[in-house]
Amino acid sequence: MAVGSHRAAPEHTHPDEVPLLTALAALADPVRLTLVRELARAADWTRSCGSFDVPVGKAALSHHLAVLRGAGLVEQRDEGPRRVNRLRRAEFDARFPGLLDLVLKGD
Repeated sequence: MAVGSHRAAPEHTHPDEVPLLTALAALADPVRLTLVRELARAADWTRSCGSFDVPVGKAALSHHLAVLRGAGLVEQRDEGPRRVNRLRRAEFDARFPGLLDLVLKGD
């Protein structure tokens, strides 16, 4: 943990390490799909964890973001007291060409 930090930095899985079924399972959940869609419309690193419009509490939101990190879809970093997010679009598209395009079409 960094000096002065109150929590450990999140662990990230690179999309190259993600099996297709893991990616599909992450995207199949309606809350996680909403998170991905909101991140796809936002500039990198502009969305804090508390800024998403999803019908779940903090613990459930943390779980959903952890699943997305584990599927190589989301990267997070701490900026002061806020944890900000970005969709790993380029890396994920390189691993699964066209998958995010299909998922986001319904947006």
